[in-house]
Amino acid sequence: MFASTASFFGTRMGGTSRRFGAVLMTLLGLLAMTFFIGRVMPLDPVLAVVGPDADSSTYDQVYQAMGLDRPLLVQFGYYLRDLAQGDFGNALLTGHPVIEDIARVFPATIELATLAIIFGVVLGLPLGVFAAANQGRMGDHLARVVTLFGYSTPIFWLGMMGLLVFYAWLGWAGGAGRIDLAYDGMVPSVTGMLLIDSAIAADWEAFSSALKHILLPALILGLNSVAYISRMTRSFMLEQLSQEYILTARVKGLSRRKVIWGHAFRNILVQLLTVVALAYGSLLEGAVLIETVFAWPGFGQYLTSSLLLGDMNAVMGCVLVIGFIFVGLNLLSDALYKVFDPRTR
Repeated sequence: MFASTASFFGTRMGGTSRRFGAVLMTLLGLLAMTFFIGRVMPLDPVLAVVGPDADSSTYDQVYQAMGLDRPLLVQFGYYLRDLAQGDFGNALLTGHPVIEDIARVFPATIELATLAIIFGVVLGLPLGVFAAANQGRMGDHLARVVTLFGYSTPIFWLGMMGLLVFYAWLGWAGGAGRIDLAYDGMVPSVTGMLLIDSAIAADWEAFSSALKHILLPALILGLNSVAYISRMTRSFMLEQLSQEYILTARVKGLSRRKVIWGHAFRNILVQLLTVVALAYGSLLEGAVLIETVFAWPGFGQYLTSSLLLGDMNAVMGCVLVIGFIFVGLNLLSDALYKVFDPRTR
């Protein structure tokens, strides 16, 4: 008995160690690839510091101070050493520590992406189920047109058209930015997410302004998630609806609604967890176009500005955050798999 128990815990510990090692190697490989690509890009971070009019002696002094005169492997080693101490370096764009900049801009993207994924799930799941339940009929074709529209339409074009129609013409949307200028800086920052912070402060006028500003970009950003989630839901549902247990349920006289939602949809929930998790991760790191169009001061805009400036400290910090997000979401999906599907334990 004790031997079997020890073997069980040894297996679990070994699996955990292997998973931790795989995660560590994935993040290390991601960092290495980004670091070396950044060093060969035709952007000069020294010029971003000293300016184009600096003399050669000043340029050489800053070049050496930034450690760019050392071999690439040595530079990468020093970066990993600092990273292990929690030092992401300072950003050229702001002069502040990168970790502080990310902590400042990331809540805005979390707020935007979370609302977008809520739209994606609320609209995408029923659309996919409806399409599968009406395979080959008009409803299925209409759902597939919506999916195609979500995949193929450039998101920056949708953003500009949305501002033109719903802000400039109709006045329904709040326009660019996160909140009206009258409330900017007036809401005490607790989480960095304006909807939550204004609700905590019971400032409902600021809450209404923040909601008015976020709805349009979140809907447009969530459109791609609607397309992806509905397409995957339709595919999973079609596979389930062709199974023998569905035919058996229909023979027993169960209603169509009960068969679709109570049996088929219930059996794809575990698969949909991964789909939603990956869609959410994509929204967090891929919101840059929407953030640019709507002047949304978030993570994507910060990453793009840093990349154009050649600020590799900021870029590396952002890449590491993105890597942690996707690894964390995959680990969360695996854990939820084991909760909802005992066969995977």
